[in-house]
Amino acid sequence: MAGTRSAKRVAAHHGSLAEKLQQLSPKRQEIIRPVLENPRSYVLLSVRALASRLGTDPATTVRIVQGLGFTTYKDFQRHLHDLSVAYATSLDTMKAAERQGTTGPTTFVRAALHRDLQNLHALSNSLNAEKVCSLAKRLYESPKILLLGGDAATSLVHHLEYHLTVIGLPVLSATTTGRVSHVVRTVGKKDLVIGISFRRGLRQTVEGLQAAKRNGAFTLAITDTFVSPLARIADECFITSIETPSFGASYVAPMALIDAIVSALGNLRPRRILSLIRQADEEQRRGFRWYSAEY
Repeated sequence: MAGTRSAKRVAAHHGSLAEKLQQLSPKRQEIIRPVLENPRSYVLLSVRALASRLGTDPATTVRIVQGLGFTTYKDFQRHLHDLSVAYATSLDTMKAAERQGTTGPTTFVRAALHRDLQNLHALSNSLNAEKVCSLAKRLYESPKILLLGGDAATSLVHHLEYHLTVIGLPVLSATTTGRVSHVVRTVGKKDLVIGISFRRGLRQTVEGLQAAKRNGAFTLAITDTFVSPLARIADECFITSIETPSFGASYVAPMALIDAIVSALGNLRPRRILSLIRQADEEQRRGFRWYSAEY
C-alpha cells in the first residue's frame, strides 16, 4: 500500500503542476517552460548548468523550482526524469543509444538484451507480490473485466485476454477507438477495467479508462511512469519499464508482469484451474488444431 500512496502523490503533484506554473510570473513561466516541454535535454544538468542554459542565475532557478512545488532541485530532477520517460520518442531512444556509444548491429543486439535484463530486474525489485495477488482476487470477483489497449500494446491486451479466457473469466478487450467508446458504456460498479499504455498514453486508452472510472468501475493501469495520464486516472497502477536502445519498445517487463498475474490466478484457486485444465488436456494432446507427426 505504501507504493500505491507514493504513486498517488507523484501523480497528484504532476496533475497540479500546470496550476502552479500559471501562478508564476509570466517571465518565470517563460524561463522554465522550455525545460518542461523538452525535459530530456535538461534532466542531467546541475542547477548552475541549467541556469546558464536558461539565461538566468541559480538562485532564480531554485525559486522557480520551489514555486512549482518541489522542495529541492533533486526532486525537480526526478520529475524531469519521469517526464523524459513519458514523452520519449523512438528518435529520442536511438539518439540516447548513440550518445552512450552504442553503434553497430552486434553492439545493439547486446545493448538491447542488457536493457531487457535491466527492465526485468527493476520490475523484480519493485513489484509488490501482495498487490498482484489482490488483483488476482479482484479478477475472480469482477462480473465483467475489460482490457483496454491499442497500437503496439494490443499484443499485451491479447496475451492477457487469452489467459483469462482459458480459465473462464468474463473478459472483453477493446483495442480500437470505436470499440473502446462502445464497450466502456457497458461497465459499471464492481467491474474491473485495465488500461495498458506507455509513455504519453494512447488517447483511446486514456479516455476509455476515464469513462470507465466515471461509470464507477475499478480501474487499473499498466504503464511505465507515474506521470503517465493512466497512472493519474487509475485507482491502482503497475509500473514496468519499456526502455530499449532501438526505435521500438521493449515489452519484456510488461509481459513478465502479465505472467506474474497469471501465476497468481493459477495458485489462488488451484482446484478451479485444475478442473478447467483437465478438460483442455485431451484437446491439447489430440485436438485437430495440432500438427500430428508419425513416429
